Amino acid sequence: MRVAYGKKPVPPVPREHPHLDESWLADGWLALFVQWLRDATEYVAPDGGRIPEPNAMVLATVDQRGLPATRTVLCKGADERGIVFYTNYESGKAQHLDLHPFASVTFPWVLLERQVHVRGSVTRVGPEETREYWDTRPRGSQLGAWASHQSRRIGSRADLEAALAAVTKQFCDVDYVPVPPFWGGYRLEPSVVEFWQGRENRLHNRIRCEKTSAGWEVFRLQP
Repeated sequence: MRVAYGKKPVPPVPREHPHLDESWLADGWLALFVQWLRDATEYVAPDGGRIPEPNAMVLATVDQRGLPATRTVLCKGADERGIVFYTNYESGKAQHLDLHPFASVTFPWVLLERQVHVRGSVTRVGPEETREYWDTRPRGSQLGAWASHQSRRIGSRADLEAALAAVTKQFCDVDYVPVPPFWGGYRLEPSVVEFWQGRENRLHNRIRCEKTSAGWEVFRLQP
């Protein structure tokens, strides 16, 4: 099926980057991931546009029926231990992870014709690490985390705003909003990391890193 998006064809993204090569991953997956994330953060299109939320990633989990679910969340940390994101521990995604502590994330940097895909096991981060990140959040975001019973039904938008007003009143006399006991971080520990780079004729570059008992194996995949 062909879908018309407008009268003018969309110009191709200029392929200014060299071909993705296995040697780029000689020191592991992290250095290249950090570089690509930095490139996405700093990218400025010819028309002056930028990539919104370059740390956005599509998170996939599996529910109790075995059905996959995806949603976009923000990466809030990346190091040799894995990829970190934060959420309500009573949310739908958290319930999925309680049942099946595995997930995948994809960073879709479409304007750069790049993707990074990460799969692995998921564990909660420690309370100190959660608190350290919590303290960087704007007060409004902190209050919103207290007000929202994420993924649960609610009658109306007015009810949600009333919950925020009640929480705002609750903490109006304190300078520090504490971390909710039902909120915190998760770390996805990679067992598979794949780098994708668009190329002509759909002969895209795909380089995969797989964790083995002997270390990381790096190899090329056909597109």
